[in-house]
Amino acid sequence: MNCGFVALIGRPNVGKSTLMNHLLKQKISITSRKPQTTRHRILGISTTEAGQAIYMDTPGMHNSEKRALNRYLNRTAETTLLGVDVIVWLIDGLSWHEYDEVIFKKLEQAGLPVILAVNKVDKVKEKDQILKFFSEAQHRFPFKHLIPISALKRTNLDELESLVIALLPESDLIYPENQITDRPERFLAAEIIREKLTRRLGEELPYALTVEMERYEEHPTITKIYAIVWVERLGQKNIVIGKDGEMLKKVGTDARIDIEKLIGQKVYLQVWVKVKKNWSDNERAMQSLGFNDG
Repeated sequence: MNCGFVALIGRPNVGKSTLMNHLLKQKISITSRKPQTTRHRILGISTTEAGQAIYMDTPGMHNSEKRALNRYLNRTAETTLLGVDVIVWLIDGLSWHEYDEVIFKKLEQAGLPVILAVNKVDKVKEKDQILKFFSEAQHRFPFKHLIPISALKRTNLDELESLVIALLPESDLIYPENQITDRPERFLAAEIIREKLTRRLGEELPYALTVEMERYEEHPTITKIYAIVWVERLGQKNIVIGKDGEMLKKVGTDARIDIEKLIGQKVYLQVWVKVKKNWSDNERAMQSLGFNDG
């Protein structure tokens, strides 16, 4: 069989997490319209008769490195290119952006086979524009394949996976065929809580917000989860809690429903909000909160 590791890279908010979820036909990475929703390297395993593709969803590569959290996100994305067999570069639409020039250089240095996947092609009205863009792209970099896709609508995803597996080396299975990710359920539960915060708060969402799992207790008929939402200022804490605690209640309800679907068991969920001043610009504080990928 062909088996190996595949890095999904690209700028923030181009649809990498949505792509991985639809390739796996199961939700592993959280998604939102907010840039830089993905903060950790998330591994998703797809095993078919043709082989095993181990996808690595990464934070979006970006210019800003003002704070420790920004530097961590870029470091995590870049180190993912080490030790993979194939790179899928996902871009959004038929145009290049400023930071794409940096990505071109990183791909040249990596020396790995690269597939260029153009997302959201369902929004392109003139299909000949796709062919023209692909022709120009092939002159800029020796892509192994160029493919138009829609991650959300699953357009050409089977074709993409076939191209990926064909480029992977021959190998025995690296993970058991029924394994979907290497992340424990407690990590996925914390990510689900953060996703619900991201979606509920929208533009009010404090960028410096993270979720820490304080306790995760598995019992025969129920799983009890105690989580902390960390923010940097008292004003942010008030936003997350909401008037009379309504926002936090809604987030907790949304998260509990999804966590119950994930683990297939009744869940008791308790969420607190606490302040840790400037944690997103403190390397030691970030490590204590589980930021260890970068």
